[in-house]
Amino acid sequence: MAEIAQDDHNCKQKQLMIMQMHGARKPNLIDKPHQNHSIKQAEEVKLAALAISFNVRLRAADMPSAMQERALRHARALLDSADPHRPNPTLLARSLKKEFDSVYGPAWHCVAGKSFGSFVTHSPGGFVYFSVDSLSFLLFKTEVHVVAQPSPKPPS
Repeated sequence: MAEIAQDDHNCKQKQLMIMQMHGARKPNLIDKPHQNHSIKQAEEVKLAALAISFNVRLRAADMPSAMQERALRHARALLDSADPHRPNPTLLARSLKKEFDSVYGPAWHCVAGKSFGSFVTHSPGGFVYFSVDSLSFLLFKTEVHVVAQPSPKPPS
């Protein structure tokens, strides 16, 4: 039994090393049932492997793994189809934003480029910051609130 526990510990350490080598933050794991924990670990390992194969560096995320994977795959595909010498960051950002708006609903925002600063407020589970090759991508979701126009007052 001690050997199994040690193997599990070694596996977790290797997964964290892979994620840290590629810039991902250490996951904030909350104690959940073992099965959910194992599924989450498997998703994180899959995402780390995908990042390595796509030359992606995951910098920060508050987003489910499946959504992160969609963002990484879409960004990689966009860069592969763009002019290799001068990809247009505005077109890349627009395409990634529209992809997420169409799949996950409105109010996604995307910034892409080689050098930018940011400070944003995002909806829970709707933030990812990563780089692919030499371009960085910041993708985040905000809440949409309908603003009702006040009725015009009748003349007195």
